[in-house]
Amino acid sequence: MIIGLTGGIGSGKSTIVKIFSNYKNIAVYIADVEAKKLMNSSSFIKEKLIYLFGNESYKEGKLNRDFISNIVFNDKNKLKELNAIVHPEVRNHFKNFVANNKNKTYIIYESAILFESKTNQFCDFVITVYLDLETRINRIVARDNTTKEKVLTRINNQWKEEKKLLQSNYIIYNKELEYSKVKVNKIHNILTKKKVFF
Repeated sequence: MIIGLTGGIGSGKSTIVKIFSNYKNIAVYIADVEAKKLMNSSSFIKEKLIYLFGNESYKEGKLNRDFISNIVFNDKNKLKELNAIVHPEVRNHFKNFVANNKNKTYIIYESAILFESKTNQFCDFVITVYLDLETRINRIVARDNTTKEKVLTRINNQWKEEKKLLQSNYIIYNKELEYSKVKVNKIHNILTKKKVFF
């Protein structure tokens, strides 16, 4: 059983993933982390990114994240092109991860762009982590030492929260840690009892 976990930037997805990770009968795949690894290790991705963005895409063999981020967060077409290169590779990598974790009760696939990348179509259920916009902006400004304007540009590249919530099976309002822990526990108990028939 594949459980998609998503939420807008600054909603606290990483915190929720950590709570879920305490359960030993599940496996967690963090798409963004694996994508970064693949962008550094896959010669196929490297070749495509250099063709798309130029030689500055890599510095000393490592992905030049700041250079690419500055381009894609200001150009939606370039972001689409980047995703078209990376997402199929992440998907194939995830298939191997699923094969290696068949003994688990369920697998969480965590992605900030679960809906945007249409990965939700491969999930049996979807959890969205929700937090009000103002709190999210304040969190990201403090965490990344950035400006409100830059944060809003990043947020505007993602789906609107309402659209995500309408397509989610479970919602975690991630304002208070203790509440989130209780909510995760409830969802985990429900999911461990579910059976998915194909």
